[in-house]
Amino acid sequence: MPCLCVRAKYDLLTTANHTAEKAVEHTGRMPVPRQRMETNVLEELNEECGVAALYWLDRPAGPGGAASSLVVNGDVAALMPSMLLDLQNRGQLAAGLSSWNPRRPQILDTHKRIGTVIEAFRMSRPDTYRELMADYSGPACIGHTRYATCGLDDKRYAQPFERHHGRMWKWFSFAFNGNLANYTQLRQHLLSKRDYVFTLNTDTEIIMHSLAYRLRGDRPPVMHKVMASMSRTFDGAYNLVFLDAMGRMFISRDPMGFRPLSWSVQGRLFAAASESVALTNMGFTDIRSLAPGEMAMIENGRLTFRRYARPRRSARCFFEWVYFSSVASQIDGSTVYTARSRLGRHLADLEDQKLDSSCIVVPVPDTAKAAADAFAFRLGLPCLEGLIRNRYVGRTFIQPNSTRKASAKSKYTPLPAVLKGKRVFLIEDSIVRSTTLAVLARRLRAEGGAKEVHVRVSCPPIVSPCFYGIDMSTLGELFAPRFCPKGYRGTPTLGMFRAMAKKLELDSLRYLSVSDLGTCLGVDGRTLCTGCVTAGYPTEWGNRLLQSAKRQDRRGGPGRTRTYE
Repeated sequence: MPCLCVRAKYDLLTTANHTAEKAVEHTGRMPVPRQRMETNVLEELNEECGVAALYWLDRPAGPGGAASSLVVNGDVAALMPSMLLDLQNRGQLAAGLSSWNPRRPQILDTHKRIGTVIEAFRMSRPDTYRELMADYSGPACIGHTRYATCGLDDKRYAQPFERHHGRMWKWFSFAFNGNLANYTQLRQHLLSKRDYVFTLNTDTEIIMHSLAYRLRGDRPPVMHKVMASMSRTFDGAYNLVFLDAMGRMFISRDPMGFRPLSWSVQGRLFAAASESVALTNMGFTDIRSLAPGEMAMIENGRLTFRRYARPRRSARCFFEWVYFSSVASQIDGSTVYTARSRLGRHLADLEDQKLDSSCIVVPVPDTAKAAADAFAFRLGLPCLEGLIRNRYVGRTFIQPNSTRKASAKSKYTPLPAVLKGKRVFLIEDSIVRSTTLAVLARRLRAEGGAKEVHVRVSCPPIVSPCFYGIDMSTLGELFAPRFCPKGYRGTPTLGMFRAMAKKLELDSLRYLSVSDLGTCLGVDGRTLCTGCVTAGYPTEWGNRLLQSAKRQDRRGGPGRTRTYE
């Protein structure tokens, strides 16, 4: 999401007389006739987040168990911070919750702060934490943990977003995981109606206005019809958790299933989260995934499920398995750990270097460890911790660009006792910008004393932006595209490997191919979104934004295609 400095640049660069061609080049979207187009030039705007929901139902929907026994006097909000801790890997910038309690004057109330979950909820101060959770106690709750690379210290951008209204079904709060590719089209459509105003210029704000518009009228609308209406206009990834002042809740997964969304029920306790590990650690055992285009609804304390959109081609983000999701999670029945292990084994099957007793395998902690273990086992090599991670430095991929290089240096410490004189096979899960890897390769030699450094990457080269919620949305920031031959569609060549290795000062480099993903992840490869590794996108606006980026790139521009521009 953009920061306040974005707002200033946004205003300074607004013009009323942009031509249609310039509007497309700067915004990455088709212009709307007779509407003012606005341009945002800040890099780092997209986000990857985590959402969660809890509800104490009016009656049991299944047998009780360890999770439901945690609830005291029907208060589920007390469980939300611990749940969000298990989603902290998806975002470290801000966290928050909204709870519903009909016995307090503020029936629907929201707490959100900048910082990690522990910081946002003051969990390191037991008395303050208990008081805070007492204030927000209630039988229904939604939560969010946010990542945004601009590093904005402004809680207005934190979620959940709450909208007050005098009528209870129009008073609601929601949280969102994903990214709307057709942001500008939706924004202009709302501005064409009377008296809509935007203050934050984010797709979360678009969703808030879209929900409010569909909740208008003198009677509460049917919730699945609200989602059905929005799905006909939204292009992109959008998992939602929603709660209103009537105590109605829904959770929904977008029709293409870009992002995972798990749920479970135990006794009277219903729970949902972006990752299954958050449910497992609470004590749930029968954990399921919402199908793409499906929603769980709770009204009058009763749980029902409904498909709100017709089935489409699934486009699940393969990067969830490779990097983002916790290794302890499952996505649509496929475990992340097993998927990463298969990726490592397949890399080993492709190995062409001569091996000897000086060879060791070293994972880049932590997300590459499962692949590294499998790679080493397959080849009969020792897998050693030659890099020690500083656990107090966040994930560099989801940090602001201004701090990423510094974090890459402080995050890992090479161990000469392990590395000196060794031929090191460094296993990495992905290379996006190459910032971290370039620093590590130099340090393995200079500080660790490694004789050789061979990098093996457990996913294909990232060659194109993501428009669905992962922060790799400009062509200019990506490492791999400059090495790809014309017509590249996901099968890297030996020539590409050699050129990349030379650029990064490596002894050798190898990636997997796109065709390897389905088998290794344990899913049908045709159900994956591979836009960032093939430059072919599953939605209309993804392809439109890419064409805009390419035109800019050919003209010597930065290839900016941020969905807020």
